[in-house]
Amino acid sequence: MKIQNIATVSIVAVGIASLSSCHIYNKFDMPTDTPLTSEYVQAKQAGIDSTSLGNIHWQDIFTDPQLASLINRALSQNTDLQNAKLNVDIANAQLNGARLSYLPSLTLAASGSKAYFDYAGMRNMPWTYQVPVQASWEIDIFGKLLNAKRRAKAQLLQSQAYEQAVRSQIIGGVANCYYSIAMIEKQLQISRQTSVYWKESVEIMKNFKLAGRVNETAVVQSTANYYSILASITDLEVSLHQANNTLALLLNTDQNDWNISPDALLTLPADISQGIPMSQLAARPDVAAAEQSVAIAYYATNQARAAFYPGITISGTGGFTNSLATGVVNPANWFANLAGSLTAPLFARGQLISNLKAAKAQQEQSMNNFQHTLLNASAEVSEALVLYNKSNEKQLLLDEQVGNLEKAVEYTQELLALDGTSTYLEVITAQQSLLQAQLAQAACQNTMARAGISLYQSLGGGR
Repeated sequence: MKIQNIATVSIVAVGIASLSSCHIYNKFDMPTDTPLTSEYVQAKQAGIDSTSLGNIHWQDIFTDPQLASLINRALSQNTDLQNAKLNVDIANAQLNGARLSYLPSLTLAASGSKAYFDYAGMRNMPWTYQVPVQASWEIDIFGKLLNAKRRAKAQLLQSQAYEQAVRSQIIGGVANCYYSIAMIEKQLQISRQTSVYWKESVEIMKNFKLAGRVNETAVVQSTANYYSILASITDLEVSLHQANNTLALLLNTDQNDWNISPDALLTLPADISQGIPMSQLAARPDVAAAEQSVAIAYYATNQARAAFYPGITISGTGGFTNSLATGVVNPANWFANLAGSLTAPLFARGQLISNLKAAKAQQEQSMNNFQHTLLNASAEVSEALVLYNKSNEKQLLLDEQVGNLEKAVEYTQELLALDGTSTYLEVITAQQSLLQAQLAQAACQNTMARAGISLYQSLGGGR
């Protein structure tokens, strides 16, 4: 086909494209047809506050040196994060491939042959050869390559968001394990100290019995009390071993002894707001990944639309040969050929319509999933914020309770020793109440730490 005919085909194709829907050329924009998505778009346009809790670097949140060291180890050794980074590399390679699809393809197919004949005078023919270079270029008038490239870009952004989500989970997981181990160590410390006091209490009751101050029941009851705390210590030791193993898995190591201080505490910035704006939810990696899922589905729908329109390809062949149609020529000659083709679907319309309907349904599904992710993000932030604030309030109340119970134990023991106005049951009850309050105090500190970590994660923290 002559060059002018190729140009004619291209002009006709452009005319068809101008009459077709413009949807296949548009970039993805989040719809604003619902209050939720409208608020989300407005929040993104307003920009994300870099000083919000979720945008603070994790090193500025988890300032404990030992915890920071463990988090760094996990980030460098965790298999899930390594795989997430590889997913980013894969998506990046796919995007580069989509970008290069705009360029023509070139192939070289060299060939040669030599013939021998049996009749006189023509026994040994010279070599014949061809060295053609073939080029093919698809003209992207109908947006097929454009939407493929944009879809690949959305997949890259989604994989980057997923990597950030995995990173956030690892940081939060290590921090949660760290403070859980600290809590168990604290409860073990309390229980072991209490077991010493209760063993002394058994000896005191035995002496009181010899002095006629109490009967055998008091001795037996105090002894049973002592053995009960020894039994609870074994449970705590099992829990500690399990928590150590969980941390080892996060760090991808077989180490099982971390020597974490029982007094380790997490303190978040004091100015945590009561209300979380939508802009902070937009920083969450799961929200970003869900948004890119909508974009991916949008471009897939555009690709399904573009499939209804013809494909235009310009191809050419050039090279040199010593074998032309008239026979062997020596020396070699150059040759060239240029052609254009237009391929349009004729009998596949039923399949194309089905593909478009499926793509539209998948796009609607991804939109529903995005809105659900956004609502779930809001609920997680709200729950974490309430739990953190209420745990802080509870901690203050438990501090008061422990202080009063320490006095109660002291007073009941003194009264029993001095004049017997307090019974052994009152002493044991006060001891048990103090132990439970101290254990609850340690558990509340851990709950507050976990709530703080959850709040940081739910706001997109982990950078």
